[in-house]
Amino acid sequence: MTEVVDDHELDEQDEADEGRETLDPERAARRAAALRHVRQWGDPVLTTQGLRVERFDDDLRAQVERMATLMEDAIGLGLAAPQVGILQRLFIYRMGPEAPLSVVANPEFEFVSDETETFEEGCLSIPGVVVDVERPVHVRVRGQDIDGEEILIEASGLEARVIQHESDHTNGVLMLDRTSRDQRKQALRALREQAA
Repeated sequence: MTEVVDDHELDEQDEADEGRETLDPERAARRAAALRHVRQWGDPVLTTQGLRVERFDDDLRAQVERMATLMEDAIGLGLAAPQVGILQRLFIYRMGPEAPLSVVANPEFEFVSDETETFEEGCLSIPGVVVDVERPVHVRVRGQDIDGEEILIEASGLEARVIQHESDHTNGVLMLDRTSRDQRKQALRALREQAA
């Protein structure tokens, strides 16, 4: 996930957009290199449900470290294992530069609020496309951390949206599956034009 915009975050988003437009050449090169490692729309792995994570070992830690580097270099808020070609129910996210990295394996939603909000979302796997997605405002998700220990996350607002977006990736669901038919058509047209 790359962008989420709401009325409360417009100033912050404007600053972020300005920062992206004026990336220094080294940062821009790192972002482009990272995005080359992220599976892009049309790759069948993005629409395939991931498998449960069963082994919590050094290999998984190395995978999470690699994903975190790619996410940060690509200027993303979150990244799911299928986005790097690994069919696992695993995702990571970070809610700010100083925030700790959150790792969620085998996510299961225990609660989603009836209250919903519609905001724009972007995705590292669908570059250049932003669509409106309606999602519950509050969630409670149970999963496992990097060591296999059970975790319970209660989140609202942006964090809840990021969790839902990344969890969707672990189930083979894309933001284009959650937007209106018209926006999906426009997004697909834009993706075809980018490819041409």
